[in-house]
Amino acid sequence: MGGVDLDAVRAFVAVADAGRFQDAAAELSITQQGVSKRVATLEKTLAVRLFTRAARGATLTIDGQAFLPHARELLRAEERAVASVRPGRRALRVDVIGRRLAPAGLLRDFHRAHPEIELDVVTLFDADAAVDAVRSGTIDASFRAVTMPGRHLPDGIGAVRVSDEPIQVLTGPSHEFAAARSIAPARLAGHRIWMPGIVPGTEWAAYYDDLAAAFGLTIEITGPDFGTEPLLDTIADSRSLATFVGERTRLVWPADHGLRRVDLRDPTPVYPHSLIWRRDNPHPALAVLRDHLHSGKSASHDGEVWAPSWAAAEDTP
Repeated sequence: MGGVDLDAVRAFVAVADAGRFQDAAAELSITQQGVSKRVATLEKTLAVRLFTRAARGATLTIDGQAFLPHARELLRAEERAVASVRPGRRALRVDVIGRRLAPAGLLRDFHRAHPEIELDVVTLFDADAAVDAVRSGTIDASFRAVTMPGRHLPDGIGAVRVSDEPIQVLTGPSHEFAAARSIAPARLAGHRIWMPGIVPGTEWAAYYDDLAAAFGLTIEITGPDFGTEPLLDTIADSRSLATFVGERTRLVWPADHGLRRVDLRDPTPVYPHSLIWRRDNPHPALAVLRDHLHSGKSASHDGEVWAPSWAAAEDTP
């Protein structure tokens, strides 16, 4: 990897996370042209194309997908090197799964309440990777759905439920349920629910497997996962396809898509987000984060709620 510019790698990861050069530029506090130049320099160094550019954003090529985990590791190595010589303190390192999902919103709320605390936000793939990172000390905490609470976590790892996020149905404007304010989950039986981003063996796959079994649903995961924007394009144009999204998932789509977010009621399925941490971690900001999440834990939702049996009770405090 000799000759690779870490600023170019950072720009590449920012575009991969944001999906658009403009959003990456805002996150990095540089110009869009600056981001483009850094990515172009990296592509020249590696002698491959990393993105397919289109009017609606940037999509990773096969080479870009292959390089992304290694790029993240390069940046983590840089951060570890800097932190190892930082006098007196280091940032609280927290995994949020994805930057547009509910855990990222919880961490943003914490940052607004405690701007004096320095945060290092990372995104790991699944709960196994997150627990391993917490256990090894690579990260301080992670937001995850704990599919096997308490007894199946490694010794010394704590977990506590901090947020139950309602699940919604996302449809196009011509779908049968597009005009509904809310529907019961059981009414989705026989309708096509498409979620190509589900990866078997992950905690979110376990959640949606149980959701489908509980209400007699069929969730299709076939087909390549091209990312959020192609999924939204397909849903917008379809009369029959719908997908599930979390209530706090941040989605932006063109006005002419006319997508609808429909609440689920009677019961309301909720996704159980827990905070995972190592009990002997002495970082002072970790205790502040736990207290903040406990004090701000949302009240019970109106009406009956549903969660998988493995998430029915509180996790280990």
